[in-house]
Amino acid sequence: MRADAARNLDAVLQTGARLLARDPGTSIAAIATAAGVDRRTVYRRFDSREALMAAVYVAKLDACEEVFAQARLTEAPVPVALHRYAEGTIAVSRRWPVDLRQAADGTAAARLRQLLDRLEAFMARAAREGVVRTGLPDGWARALLVQLTNVASHEMPELTPGQGADLVTRTLLRGIGTASAVTAAP
Repeated sequence: MRADAARNLDAVLQTGARLLARDPGTSIAAIATAAGVDRRTVYRRFDSREALMAAVYVAKLDACEEVFAQARLTEAPVPVALHRYAEGTIAVSRRWPVDLRQAADGTAAARLRQLLDRLEAFMARAAREGVVRTGLPDGWARALLVQLTNVASHEMPELTPGQGADLVTRTLLRGIGTASAVTAAP
């Protein structure tokens, strides 16, 4: 693929992700205009909004898989891997703000399930190594991590991915209560 064609494709995918996350009914023409390309350029590559959305999901999943690889969830010390995961996920979620749970494609759904299973295994490792509490309901720590990264990604845009990862990691590992509040709790 030529460099300009690759840039155009990336612009269309990122713009599509941003606009379709806000309004799933956004037209191909509106996406093309916002991406700075002719709508025929988009239609040559994608025959429908659904095809474009499927490509956005694939791009986000590819980026998520790269975050998992760079975080080294099975090898790095848990706090380090957790921070790397959170920082990478925040950056990816901001670049690709679509909700992967909305993917209608069975392949995308299977890839998402694999990522969530890997994250669940990481959180089980964190519990085995004493970094997070044991005895929590199944999936609790993973779900909390996912929600914290979503908050940092989308509700705290003023934070850099590194700052967001700092808060996610501290909140997950230490909570938000003060020592006096913990001792006073029932």
